[in-house]
Amino acid sequence: MGSTMDKIKGKAKEIEGRVTGDKVRTAQGKAGQARGEVKGIAERASSRVKAGVSRAKSKLQRGRAKANARTSRAR
Repeated sequence: MGSTMDKIKGKAKEIEGRVTGDKVRTAQGKAGQARGEVKGIAERASSRVKAGVSRAKSKLQRGRAKANARTSRAR
């Protein structure tokens, strides 16, 4: 949720800068929005990696269970 707040705060600063004619404040606002975008992308990437790791673990566990079942039948 931090990414959304960064975007909102950045937009507010950008608008403030435009209204007051403060180019520095406008640039700070745009930077804040960009920071929010990057955070959002990083959060989504992290979630996808965690989901992929979870799927890989599940597949590995199922594979081990099948291998153990085959081994015990062979004995």
